[in-house]
Amino acid sequence: MGRSYQTEAIVLRSLRFGEADRILHLYTRERGRIGAIAKGIRKTKSRVGARLEPLSHVRLQLHEGSGELQTVTGVDLIAAHRATREQSYRLGVGLIGAEAMLRLFGEPEANERAFEALARFLDLLDETDEVADARPALDPLALSFQLKLLWVAGYLPHLTSCVECGHAELVGFSARAGGAVCREHAREALRLSAEGLTTIEHLLSTPLADAVGAPLENRARRDALAVITSSYEEHGGFRLRTVSA
Repeated sequence: MGRSYQTEAIVLRSLRFGEADRILHLYTRERGRIGAIAKGIRKTKSRVGARLEPLSHVRLQLHEGSGELQTVTGVDLIAAHRATREQSYRLGVGLIGAEAMLRLFGEPEANERAFEALARFLDLLDETDEVADARPALDPLALSFQLKLLWVAGYLPHLTSCVECGHAELVGFSARAGGAVCREHAREALRLSAEGLTTIEHLLSTPLADAVGAPLENRARRDALAVITSSYEEHGGFRLRTVSA
C-alpha cells in the first residue's frame, strides 16, 4: 500500500527515464541516500522540473511503495543554486562535491553532519568568484569539502606525525596506513611537499568558508587532491569521474 512523507533533500544526480520522467539520486536529511522517480517533469509545461535540477536543495513530498524507487508527489524549493549551475567553473566544482557525496554516502542511512556539510558547500559555492582557465578539481572549496566528507565518513587521515612510528619529520602519505609517513616508511607512499601537508591539515581543521578563494600554492592543491584520490581508492575502491572530466 505504501505511505507518503516529507523530507529535505539535495539532488545529486538526475537521469532521463522514458519520454518524460527522470530518475533522481537524492541525499535526504532524514534517510540519507535514496532514489526517486519524478514523473512527467520533462514535459514543456512542467513547473516541477526546474526545481529538481542537480544541486537543488528542496523539500519533497514522496510516496514510498513496494519498489526501490520512491515517487515525487510534491516539491518546494529551498535553494535553487542557479548561480552555480549557470557558470561552468562553479558547476564543475559542484558536480565534484555531489559525486563525492554519492560515492561516500551511498546508503539509505541518515548522516546529519554530511547533509549539513553538503548544504553549506553549495551555499558557499554560489558566492565564489568565477575563475578563468582554472581546474575545478583543484579549487580550495572542493578540496576542503572532500577532506571533510572523508572525515565524516570515518577516514580522517592522521597528519601530525608518522602514522607508523610517530616520527615528526613527514614526507608522504599512505592511505593504506591511514595517514602521513616519515622517510623510513614512505617506500610505497605518495610523496608530498611540506606545504602540501600543512595545507591539507589546514583545510581539515578550518571552516568551509575559509577555503573560498584561499590563495593556495598549486603544488599544495595537487598534493591535497592526491591524498583525496588515494583515500577514495583505498577505502571505497573508486575514483571520481567528475575529477578527471
